[in-house]
Amino acid sequence: MTTPPSGPYDGSQNPEGQQPPPPYGDQQPGYQPYNQQQQPGSYPPVPGTGAPGYGAPPPGFGPPGAPYGVHPVSGIPYSDKQKMVAGLLQIFLGGFGVGRFYIGDTQTGVLQIVVTVFTCGIGSIWGLIDGIMMLTGEPNDAQGRPLRPN
Repeated sequence: MTTPPSGPYDGSQNPEGQQPPPPYGDQQPGYQPYNQQQQPGSYPPVPGTGAPGYGAPPPGFGPPGAPYGVHPVSGIPYSDKQKMVAGLLQIFLGGFGVGRFYIGDTQTGVLQIVVTVFTCGIGSIWGLIDGIMMLTGEPNDAQGRPLRPN
């Protein structure tokens, strides 16, 4: 009765005289790690850029259609309207909805005028609170783009 080998492979169990496989962790000839393999038609990776095969974009190069930049979290292009201007217009002229008209939200602007007129000016508190929320929050314009900070 024969017993199975219990120790590491030493090549003695190979009757054809083939070379034993390399030990675990050694690299075989022609081996390249997956993250360094070059795809056909691509440039070699540029170290430190994070983008395999293309390198870093040149300075001042931004996405097309976003002349004011993009929001760092959502990636949505910024509006051409400024958050500071909209907030201050809404605080000082909030009873007339001027800040809302500035960002293109005419429906809310008209509602603020109507509420201010029907409440004899008391409804202008809505415009004041709306202006403070514009300055402290992240408001969007009528197209859903975030307002530019400053």
